[in-house]
Amino acid sequence: MSTTAETEGALETRGLEPVPDAERTGRTRELFPTWVAANISVLLLTMGAGLIVSNRLNIWQVLVVALVSPLLSYGMVGLISIAGKRGGSPGMTLSRAVFGQRGNLFPGALIWVARWGWETINAVTGAYAIITVLNICFGVESSTWLTVVTLVAFVACTFLISGLGRKILHVCSTWSTYAFGAFSVLVLIYLIAETDWSAVFDKPAGSTAMMVAGVGTIAAGGISWVPTGPDFTRYLPRTASNKPLIGHAIGGAGIVVVPMVLMGAVMAVSDPKLSSAQDPVSFLGELLPMWIAVPYLLMALIGMLLINSMSMYSAGFTAMTLGIKVPRAWAVSVNAIISLIFGYILMNVATSFMGSFISFLTLLAVAFSAWIGVFGVDMLRRKTYDGEALMDTKRTSAYWYKAGFAWQAMTAWAVALVVGLLFTKVDWFSGPLATSWIGRHGLGWLTTIVIAAVLYAVLPKSPLPETAASGKDNGETELVSA
Repeated sequence: MSTTAETEGALETRGLEPVPDAERTGRTRELFPTWVAANISVLLLTMGAGLIVSNRLNIWQVLVVALVSPLLSYGMVGLISIAGKRGGSPGMTLSRAVFGQRGNLFPGALIWVARWGWETINAVTGAYAIITVLNICFGVESSTWLTVVTLVAFVACTFLISGLGRKILHVCSTWSTYAFGAFSVLVLIYLIAETDWSAVFDKPAGSTAMMVAGVGTIAAGGISWVPTGPDFTRYLPRTASNKPLIGHAIGGAGIVVVPMVLMGAVMAVSDPKLSSAQDPVSFLGELLPMWIAVPYLLMALIGMLLINSMSMYSAGFTAMTLGIKVPRAWAVSVNAIISLIFGYILMNVATSFMGSFISFLTLLAVAFSAWIGVFGVDMLRRKTYDGEALMDTKRTSAYWYKAGFAWQAMTAWAVALVVGLLFTKVDWFSGPLATSWIGRHGLGWLTTIVIAAVLYAVLPKSPLPETAASGKDNGETELVSA
């Protein structure tokens, strides 16, 4: 286990091993710009437009959706991130204590694959942003070769930033937060001045089912960050308060999600085609003047780079957890290559970007929710993690359980995952219960969490391994309870 201390501003070389107490110098306030940066995406504008056009909601219902979505999803992000402070390891490494050394490979592999789709969507959106700026400024038309070039450029920048590690991500997140916030205010002022507000406020209300379904769609992005939460809190001292972890996650996400979803909804009144556009970015060049559209797109481009960099940063840990024995920075390259391949297909072969995106978000929420339910309940009984047992993948590990599997966690996870899919409907898949009340309201993801949590809670469990339950983790007792 490496104990080499990182120097400030250096390339992060630490892998899955728990962070020693001497290196836990992080501050909770660093989490706020992290979760702001995780949401800087113009896709929120398009999703806000979809709430108006596809879900047929009015502006007040959109406001409720925009407020509730980050509260639910990033509330879970903050809660699960407490485990990172306790164990000092990435989320999917801590998951070994819950599912067993071998059992963890199953949810880990599913979450890793799900990240491929998330990174592909963001890479494609970033490439479209570059193409749109080139078109606005220089009249360059989109073509197959241009999509390839811009996609490669975006993914290469993502790989570089994510490979540098946590400290570089924090610096970039902080500055992009200020810049994007300033230009978002500028866009908001423009919309206030140019929008036909009578048309916005006169729109009739939609159904409650579509409003609840809208919450699930917007919240899906936040749900995908839940297993990642501990990755960004493992450098916090054990004495750090839990409340800021939750507050900064909700606040950082909400300060971006709420205004952007609302702006997208307002834009949809002027251009209803926005929610179904093949290109989810170029509409900004049509709705906004050049002097606002170009800098705003450039700031959004930086934001999308950070989103993908954060995702690939965590994906590197997940790949290592699955047994890919390479340094974290090299593990990131696997996801980068996959983003290029899938991104090309989405940009040049797929017929509907937004259809593919919404379908992916729906399935993504279910895939992550099964893990969330099990891991969350386990956190209620497990206050510490055994660092040596986490890193020991052999039979000698305290987290080996039976043949490497914790059957209670595996059973709850698998059953919840299957049941959640039964209630799910996307463009190319429809579960047999998708027409039920739960399915019509888009609550397959919430059902998955509840079933996983309840089933894992009631299944008989053996006492926690003595080394993990003794209150020792890298030589220090947990000082703050959840």
